[in-house]
Amino acid sequence: MPLFYRKPQPLMPVIHDDVRLTDGDYGFAASTQAVPLAVIEFAAAMRHYPIVFAEGDHFPVAVLGLGQGNGFVDVGRWAEGHYVPAYVRRYPFVFAEAGAQGFALAIDIASERVAFSGGEGAPLFTDGKPTPLTEGAMTFCREFHAAHLQTRAFVEALAAAELLVPRQADARLASGERHQLTGFQVVDPGKFTALADETVIDWHRKGWLALVHHHLASLARWSDLLDRMPGVAKSTAHEPEPADA
Repeated sequence: MPLFYRKPQPLMPVIHDDVRLTDGDYGFAASTQAVPLAVIEFAAAMRHYPIVFAEGDHFPVAVLGLGQGNGFVDVGRWAEGHYVPAYVRRYPFVFAEAGAQGFALAIDIASERVAFSGGEGAPLFTDGKPTPLTEGAMTFCREFHAAHLQTRAFVEALAAAELLVPRQADARLASGERHQLTGFQVVDPGKFTALADETVIDWHRKGWLALVHHHLASLARWSDLLDRMPGVAKSTAHEPEPADA
């Protein structure tokens, strides 16, 4: 299952006609250390979070915590003035594969915001037709899916150019307890500056050079992230270093 989702179901009026969506907060993300990030979010997210790339599929993520959950959620509220990633904002909606029909809007019926009867919350359907709430969720998820495809093309190019290198980050609490984040990669600045001229021109036209610069600039946010971790002994807190160090 994708992060956060437990029981996503494609929305259909005959099944979900009485389903309503209640108000909620970001408590569902309180224990999450990182969330996926689309390339269209880099410019906004770089100001608040380290942006790194997951090992395996290389998909970019915003790092939100280091061993202690999400440092930007407190009592269900996201830290004021900080960008909330689209992956978080779309929950409990999501696009689900629907065979020959492509993708269909789905909702996590296990979400605490989903109500099945009574007058509480906003309806998803009225007289068998999607409400503005559902139409808005469809538009948001459609745009998110398109951004996902754009992001996939970008990270595939990074991997093909062999720019990504493994890193790890760790910090030690004043109590002596150690927290470590592994399994991520960053762009190697030296390899990036050594790109062939034709690649630089191609990436400039595609807007990918700016994305790499946003990523590299975001790594300065590690110190901010460590500051949000209670009990960290700042003298022993480390920003990312080679994973084999």
